[in-house]
Amino acid sequence: MPTWSWIMLIILALIGGLVGGFFGSRWLFKRELEKNPPINENMIRAMFTSMGRKPSEAQIRAVMNNMKKHQ
Repeated sequence: MPTWSWIMLIILALIGGLVGGFFGSRWLFKRELEKNPPINENMIRAMFTSMGRKPSEAQIRAVMNNMKKHQ
């Protein structure tokens, strides 16, 4: 096999690996987001309600800010 064939084969394998890695990681990321969605204000309200507390908007914003700060 000539040298140029090996070079083309290596380049095609690298491109194929990049494309496969991109779509594979995209699929994994989407699957993880479906299994563990990011927390939102409604979830915080439900958490406070389940603890028997009536949350104010300031408390909800404070919890959201703490969550964003510690990520």
